[in-house]
Amino acid sequence: MANTLLKVTGLKVAYGGIQAVKGVDFEVNEGELVTLIGSNGAGKTTTMKAITGTLPLQGGDIEYMGKSIKGRGAWDLVKEGLAMVPEGRGVFTRMTIFENLQMGAYIRNDKAEIALDIEKMFSIFPRLKERKDQLAGTLSGGEQQMLAMARALMSRPKVLLLDEPSMGLSPIMVEKIFEVVKDVSKRGVTILLVEQNASRALGIADRGYVMESGIVTMNGDAKELLNDPRVRAAYLGE
Repeated sequence: MANTLLKVTGLKVAYGGIQAVKGVDFEVNEGELVTLIGSNGAGKTTTMKAITGTLPLQGGDIEYMGKSIKGRGAWDLVKEGLAMVPEGRGVFTRMTIFENLQMGAYIRNDKAEIALDIEKMFSIFPRLKERKDQLAGTLSGGEQQMLAMARALMSRPKVLLLDEPSMGLSPIMVEKIFEVVKDVSKRGVTILLVEQNASRALGIADRGYVMESGIVTMNGDAKELLNDPRVRAAYLGE
């Protein structure tokens, strides 16, 4: 039986006076790459913010490793192994790449291991190694996305939440980002990926959930969803 790391039950969230999430259920098992797809305004990012404690719940529950984390703050959750790369990346623009990676390990005090992990990030993201002394604010959007992912991985998360990692990137960079997400998943990190780019997300995921207007309308094996005529018509323009 798969070990469920993250379980969302009957989640309801209001955002700016609007009921953005209307009773959503989904789960992410250990070692899985699960994607939450849907058009803009479907409630995906609001769901992510509720999981990480940056938006209050109106109803329902969020369980992480079998315990409710409702009302817990993001800082608290990082210590427990739940890390998020937010939409818009949020890197420290006035710090170097190297300093950003060090900040990712702020909850740790194992200096030798941190140094090893920074080298590991440079092997996963060679582009960052070439620019390690460069200020993060001078990087391209794709490079900042890589840095945001590397920084989150520095906390050694059990579950990595990725919110729209391909947004605003060039097609070549989108390709690269999805390669990296797949690589990180293969290294054993459990991932919940929120994406508008449905074909790319379902192409690398194990399972998927389709969100529309604040509810989950379909779910199942990612490859089956990718080939489902309703998904293809709604999200892949076919």
